[in-house]
Amino acid sequence: MTGRRNSSRERILVNAESIILEKGFHATSINDILDKSAITKGGFFYHFDGKPGLAVALVERYLVQDDQLFAELTEQAEALSEDPLHRLLIFLNLLAELFGRLPETHPGCLVASFTYENQLLNEDVRQLMQQGLLSWRQMMIDKLERAGGAYAMKGDVSIETLADMFTAAIEGGIMLARNFGENRYISEQVLAYRAFVRMIFGADQPDSLRPDSLRPENPVRKS
Repeated sequence: MTGRRNSSRERILVNAESIILEKGFHATSINDILDKSAITKGGFFYHFDGKPGLAVALVERYLVQDDQLFAELTEQAEALSEDPLHRLLIFLNLLAELFGRLPETHPGCLVASFTYENQLLNEDVRQLMQQGLLSWRQMMIDKLERAGGAYAMKGDVSIETLADMFTAAIEGGIMLARNFGENRYISEQVLAYRAFVRMIFGADQPDSLRPDSLRPENPVRKS
């Protein structure tokens, strides 16, 4: 019985996220979610206390998935090198490859979507989104500080700003991918960030850590 309850809850969350990314949080009704999830209103309210509770659950789920993904990529990178800068560069390569392999255009970022409708959300959701952004920042600060312990930084840029550029690169790449229908824009933004990190840390040697398959080509935009 518990497995069935969890299954229906996850089905609601998956479908709600899909609709919200397409229509926006305010324009998405509970009935939209019920129809797509093939669930009764009673079934919905068994799991959530309405749209505010649903929003909290969606952001929590989204952030857990991000944490798991970044942890897996970090583990892979750490298995491939002991050098802290190389680990960071490999991590970014792996992330770029992952975006490039997505079978369909990236559906968008739930946190970004909610941010656009920030005034419609309660404080719990706003706090969760802020915590998520701070988590991304701290993850990158940790990686960058370890690299800075082995390589001297060039230029007048703070570690915190460099960490926030990671988020900006991904979110900007997702926006481009959504508009042009090609996930390579996300990969290219991640790789551009990676190139900037290499430059900041003075990694002047040939970039043997970057696969030829990810070298950017001249972009051909869809008309």
